[in-house]
Amino acid sequence: MGHMMRVMEISTPGGPEVLKPASRAVPVPNVGEIVIKTAYAGVNRPDALQRAGAYAPPPGASDLPGLEASGVVAEVGPGVTRWKIGDRVCALLPGGGYAEYVATPAAHALPVPEGMDLRAAACLPETFFTVWTNVFDRGGLQAGERFLVHGGSSGIGTTAIQLANARGARVFATAGSAEKCDACAKLGAERVINYREEDFTEILKAEGGANLILDMVGGSYLPRNVKALADDGRLVQIAFLTGPKVELNFAQVMARRLTITGSTLRPQSGAAKAAIAEALEREVWPLLASGRVAPVIDSEFPLDEAAAAHERMESSQHIGKLVLRVGGEDV
Repeated sequence: MGHMMRVMEISTPGGPEVLKPASRAVPVPNVGEIVIKTAYAGVNRPDALQRAGAYAPPPGASDLPGLEASGVVAEVGPGVTRWKIGDRVCALLPGGGYAEYVATPAAHALPVPEGMDLRAAACLPETFFTVWTNVFDRGGLQAGERFLVHGGSSGIGTTAIQLANARGARVFATAGSAEKCDACAKLGAERVINYREEDFTEILKAEGGANLILDMVGGSYLPRNVKALADDGRLVQIAFLTGPKVELNFAQVMARRLTITGSTLRPQSGAAKAAIAEALEREVWPLLASGRVAPVIDSEFPLDEAAAAHERMESSQHIGKLVLRVGGEDV
């Protein structure tokens, strides 16, 4: 490895144009860490929030954006026994993915699923960690239950639809265009609701209510989600695209024994993220290796065009994931 690497850094808080190329020192792995030579880096909404100055990295994390990447192990820190130099991995990152090299806890890395290229593997960690912990661990989704995911055409949504369908749930989704609705249906949603034309609350109530709702919209959706739940239903909140504050009548929460919960991934402990990685490798990696589940990729951009990737994401025109090509498949 050289001593310096190419990165895209946040020059100052602001719009996509503040992402600028720069040089940084190649990271050195701490105890329990590996350094990955980056092939591809996933682009996610928390990256845009961080770029805008609304989502500070946790203490000790890189100030560079990027919460997931794929590549090959370039260096192994003290105490790491599972990985060796040259292993193909994808990993959840504390930050720093928009770079030629990135350090991350070894326990947050997973082998590239059998038969999958590095481009697709870079799209796995952030969304699959998020969906697994919120839909199955926190939300407790079971086979046969009615599951509603908002933003069905997003990276989170396309992942949630496929995993819920593969595990035997009845899947409902919302999306904002005919093209996005069609994409959700092809992934396994039995009913896709164009939220610009239909009321998801009434549709779910007619089905008996949702046993579980995964929401990233917030705002006015919160009371509507509560109405759309079946008795004993669960609402899991993972983001607030339209704001976190709303007035809600909790009497119906009590009377109908509803559960409202939520989480964010980045602030969780290293041990918690390692446990999610173990569950994914056991429960989900076989589905990826068999092709039963696969990441949906909207588009790819060179690392130097990270600003264009952010513009695409914030336009909400994309279906699935956006990815940055750093070293490419030949790392």
